[in-house]
Amino acid sequence: MAHVPKPSSSTEGFFQPFPTLEPQYTSEKLSKHATRGTSQHLSDDPVLARILHQYLPPEARDQVGVSIHKLSRRVLESSVLQHAVEAEVNVPTLHPLTTFGAVNKTDPLHTSTGWKALKAIGVEEGTVAIAYNRAATNYNRRIAQFGINHVWGHTSAMTMCPMSMTDGAATLLSRHLDDPDGDQPGRQAVLAEAYRRLVSQDPHEAWTSGQWMTERTGGSDVSGTETVARRLTKDEVAEDERLGLGRDILGQPLGPWRIDGFKWFSSATDSDVTVLLARTSQGISAFLIPMRRKVHRRDMASEGIIDGDETELNGIRIQRLKEKLGTKGLPTAELELKGARGWLIGQEGKGTKEISAILNITRIYSAAGSASYWSRGLAICRAFSKVRKARGRFLYDHPQHVLWMAAETVKYWAATQFTFFGIALLGCIAQGWEATAKNTPSATLIPQDPTHQAALLRLLTPVIKAQVSKASVTGLRECMECLGGVGYCENNEDGGALNIAKLFRDAIANTIWEGTASVMAEDVGRVIRDKRIAGGNVIEAVYCSWVRRVLQQCRGSFKKECEAVEEKLQALVSLVRGASAEEIEFRGRDIMAHLEIISCAVVLLHDATTDGDEVASHIASRYVSSWAVGDSLGKVENTPWQENAIVDRKIFLGASFRPRVREGKL
Repeated sequence: MAHVPKPSSSTEGFFQPFPTLEPQYTSEKLSKHATRGTSQHLSDDPVLARILHQYLPPEARDQVGVSIHKLSRRVLESSVLQHAVEAEVNVPTLHPLTTFGAVNKTDPLHTSTGWKALKAIGVEEGTVAIAYNRAATNYNRRIAQFGINHVWGHTSAMTMCPMSMTDGAATLLSRHLDDPDGDQPGRQAVLAEAYRRLVSQDPHEAWTSGQWMTERTGGSDVSGTETVARRLTKDEVAEDERLGLGRDILGQPLGPWRIDGFKWFSSATDSDVTVLLARTSQGISAFLIPMRRKVHRRDMASEGIIDGDETELNGIRIQRLKEKLGTKGLPTAELELKGARGWLIGQEGKGTKEISAILNITRIYSAAGSASYWSRGLAICRAFSKVRKARGRFLYDHPQHVLWMAAETVKYWAATQFTFFGIALLGCIAQGWEATAKNTPSATLIPQDPTHQAALLRLLTPVIKAQVSKASVTGLRECMECLGGVGYCENNEDGGALNIAKLFRDAIANTIWEGTASVMAEDVGRVIRDKRIAGGNVIEAVYCSWVRRVLQQCRGSFKKECEAVEEKLQALVSLVRGASAEEIEFRGRDIMAHLEIISCAVVLLHDATTDGDEVASHIASRYVSSWAVGDSLGKVENTPWQENAIVDRKIFLGASFRPRVREGKL
């Protein structure tokens, strides 16, 4: 009797087994399978394990690794994933008026429970606080911090945006904690308390900060700032006190400055304080503004002030929330400031200089967040390739598919290593080379001279920000394609674990936030021309010196690769040597591309040289052959494609991956 095929239905037929996402990092110390190898071989994202090995001494690596190990599992818990979905689908809403049409000064902004829960988790895990733990003196705190952030960012539903600005604000305030009050009585105590809360790991008392710079006149260019700050008279301050409007939510005095103006793009509108720029008679200045103030009712009989728990916005009105392509859970708003009270930070008229101290941090966050999203995208691709079949074979058994994904993994490793080199410099400058690099493999990567560290960080930070954020968008598009039509869908089912579309949309924001690639290219040009940095010769005196010193250590294992990088370096020198300011600006994106390729090659080659690891060596070699010498296919000379295919699988799926045994016929 002929076989009659059975039709599929909504409940019967083939259903794709759900891909299982593996924990991103596994510590040897906590693993049940430590005998199988190092953290690199145990982790689903081995480049993170290599980075921790590169920049942290063994004892610190064990300590930090435990925290990252635990968080790598926490982010996969259904409750946490559901918080991320809720923050995405239950977007912030604005309720500007009261029942009878008055301005709602009390609670105009509503955010989801999921958003609040994710912010609390970020605080608990130390996404900001770790960098300010003064008790940790024998390792690079920034590496530890961003190791945590790397496994958290992709699940945080953009709560890392306010965390990045909180970190920047904490750094800014830390530089002024010892400033005397001067003509602002009470300021030192207010700044100290704000700083303490910004770096707290207790969600019940921790604060987050906004960073409001962008106005209708421009974003990164703040020269057209129209927000105005005016020093209040003693009588005006006294009148606010009489009306019960002179204290913040803690009962501390509000600052003696009144700020009026309009901010066009203001993220983290639900923060507790904000740093902003405003124009005074002396020029653009920096201010710290509490978001809310106490509201005291007056006793009509005694005309005295009755203390209570009521608060309202501190002269801030949310005009509207932005409708955006991505970052849905993040409340981004247009804000009108009318009588906001705040504190001058630093010297009046030097606000742009003060804010520049934040830029290295927030730009690094932008790149690091992009790398984190990319890591989740590739994790989904690995998991999917292990369960999805095409033409009777798992995707990992299709050499062309694995070659493609291996090439994407090489790009991801390069971007992540480049980003963490910038992070390492950030921590090294704050803590010193002896404390952060001396007893690690990075001792031969990070220059000992503090002026060279600072110059490299200043030169490379805008490059990292621009190039990594752009690369992640391209990389995540490739990850979407890996899943076919499913990758293009908004997969909020199953905790949104496979929602690459959301990662893609959110990653795009990082290409614009804190400055577009053009803005970053202009900034690189300013660094190259800056006479205060290596006498205006930062490329040859600092950058080339660093590249050649590191390459010298790698030549024994990677002679051809080092020669290719040297040629690329010479091309960079030719681009900038003798070029006018106008030409440097014209070639800005090309200069950034050269700096990216050379720097990525250097950090990958150095990493592979430290232990001769097979996968790291192949990745370094392939990156150089694909980018430094223009071979877009990344072919390995004189190597049969079948051998390359074996390496492809190790790069994409890890050296410890073992394919399933195919079922044979009886």
